Amino acid sequence: MMIYQSIIATSAALVGLFINGEWKGLSREVKEFGLGKFSYAMTLIETAIASSIFVVGTIGLIFEVSSLFSNVISVLGLPIIPIVAVIFFHDKMDAIKVIAMVLAIRGFVSYVYQCYLDDKSSKSEYRSSNEVSNNPLLEEVS
Repeated sequence: MMIYQSIIATSAALVGLFINGEWKGLSREVKEFGLGKFSYAMTLIETAIASSIFVVGTIGLIFEVSSLFSNVISVLGLPIIPIVAVIFFHDKMDAIKVIAMVLAIRGFVSYVYQCYLDDKSSKSEYRSSNEVSNNPLLEEVS
């Protein structure tokens, strides 16, 4: 199923590229890339490979655990990526990146707290059901 979605997304992007006329600027973009044509091509290829690995991993998490957990792991990566970009690529940390990081961390903490509350609730329900089943007044009379 994911292959079909990828084919449709790629087709839509290519159609938009040609309709908009941006394909004419691709050669200029390659020439203006500071590290050369080979590095430009390698950057595109590595981005495609990393994106494919991410999609396969996300689908694996959906099948093995749940779609909610898959989304939580994806959101957890949001604050990590800008930090890595600042450290390794000397990217600027602006307000939008900080806000996105804070919201992603808040979402992850909310998920963990909700899991804690659900676990606590299920344990208390389990204990109360055991107390009811151990009550001698509720035993069957034969």
